[in-house]
Amino acid sequence: MLTETERDQAAEAILQVYQTKIQTIRPSALYPHIEFDDAYAISAEVARRQQAAGAKLIGYKVGLTSIAMRRSSKIDEPDYGYLYDHFLIADGAKIPHRNFCVPRVEIEMAFVLGQPLQGPGVGLLDVMRATEYVIPAIEIIDTRVDEPRKIYDTIADNGAGAGLVLGGRPLRPFDVDLRMIPGILYRNTDIEETGVACGVMGHPANGVAWLANKLSSLGVALEPGQILLAGSFIRPVWAQVGDTLRGDFGDLGSLAVQFI
Repeated sequence: MLTETERDQAAEAILQVYQTKIQTIRPSALYPHIEFDDAYAISAEVARRQQAAGAKLIGYKVGLTSIAMRRSSKIDEPDYGYLYDHFLIADGAKIPHRNFCVPRVEIEMAFVLGQPLQGPGVGLLDVMRATEYVIPAIEIIDTRVDEPRKIYDTIADNGAGAGLVLGGRPLRPFDVDLRMIPGILYRNTDIEETGVACGVMGHPANGVAWLANKLSSLGVALEPGQILLAGSFIRPVWAQVGDTLRGDFGDLGSLAVQFI
């Protein structure tokens, strides 16, 4: 377990990267005795300081929702991070690659709540009833700590969350079988990754249910209007200068972003 001073030092190092775009030394290398509670405490302290500086919390993201990713990270549950208003990027936008350290892209479904959602005991149907609509999303992830990362480093680094694009066709949750939503991620004209939404814990709403129950242990409830990223159903794809990344969600439409 880290001391409060060590947690604060790790949080400050990560916060500096948001300004410099130069990766910092991963917490697990500096503090080999780091534990899961420390990693979440570092992430929460970074979030607290960002919000104190004016960032608006607009929701949360869930990561490591696939069995394969959890096994590779040697953990038995997903992780979560925070979404802010400055993460939002318009569909079709051109964004400077220099705004990130080493950006990658994932595709997933975003749930926008119409009713509050609070654990414990939240299940799939509770999420469906509380959701106003679901919409395709591209998440930009960025690693602000160096390699080789451990799960503690990813959690401390806000689950690598860095940007969010919403687009395509919004739908009410019961109007489509959310399990079977397809996802194809193109880099320029090449198909880089494909997947199906059921890759997220069997059903993407399960990712949101996990989040609601996890946050309840901290006394936090999910609020109406919040955007909740349920988890990617593909592996992340690297984005280089000049690349256009497009997510195709079949009948739900597509969305894209270009790095310049």
